[in-house]
Amino acid sequence: MDARDPELKKELAATLQARKDLGAEYESELVDSFMEKVDQRLDSHVEQRVRRQLAEQQTSFARAGRSPGTPEPNARFARYGFAGFTMIAAIPLSAIGAVNAGTGGLFITWAGIVGVNVAQSLGYIFTGERGERRRKSDSDWE
Repeated sequence: MDARDPELKKELAATLQARKDLGAEYESELVDSFMEKVDQRLDSHVEQRVRRQLAEQQTSFARAGRSPGTPEPNARFARYGFAGFTMIAAIPLSAIGAVNAGTGGLFITWAGIVGVNVAQSLGYIFTGERGERRRKSDSDWE
């Protein structure tokens, strides 16, 4: 919203004039009315920006030859890279768990590692980052 919005300036001037005419007892209602108009104006501007950004995003996806539901080309690497990282981190974590809490600590450590990987995989499934080719062949996701 532009700070020099002439329509909003007129609304403010009218509100101030009404306050002078009606007195201080109506001040709260006048301020509420003016703030409601400001809120409506802000909502309108935010809605326009969101529409513009969605259109730009759809345009960029169309230019790249992808639909919004398909993952980035390096998303698969990031997905499997996370699993690889957790397997590498599992070595020292297993040693720490086993030394400090014995076999129970080792099991708890591996339960955490498996849980983190399952949560990561579910995140990919439920956010739609599975890819269009996989989705079309899987009847559960159509």
